[in-house]
Amino acid sequence: MKHTPLDQLTAVAKTYPEPTRPALTRSERLERWAMLLEREPDRRLRTFSGTEYEPARTRDGLQTTGSPISVAYEDPVLRAEGLRNDTYGEAKRFFELRDHQLHAIVCYCDFGPSVTAAVSARCVRAVADQAQRRGLFARLWNAVIR
Repeated sequence: MKHTPLDQLTAVAKTYPEPTRPALTRSERLERWAMLLEREPDRRLRTFSGTEYEPARTRDGLQTTGSPISVAYEDPVLRAEGLRNDTYGEAKRFFELRDHQLHAIVCYCDFGPSVTAAVSARCVRAVADQAQRRGLFARLWNAVIR
């Protein structure tokens, strides 16, 4: 078999770009995170301590090895989608969460020093469901008003 560089092949053959997969939506990213957590439901995950007391800049840089966010970062699909690290701020950005939503998933004050992956998955799904309900209400409201 003769190996030919792509630029030379285009002169003699029709080439097609590699198909690209559409980016995951926010709901799909949250669903994948929940699914990853559910793979090992009894796994103990570390929580973040006192996120609500930290200034925003400090809070966004918080990182805890073995946290629910770490589970998301271990996934090559979510990293390929743009998850850059397993910090609090990066999870907030990537999953498009507000502080109170991420707090409900990862903070010490709700669970103590650790939480099971199953409980974390339920919390992630609750946040996703909350957004879907709000989206449905907005669509209904717009339909009635217009």
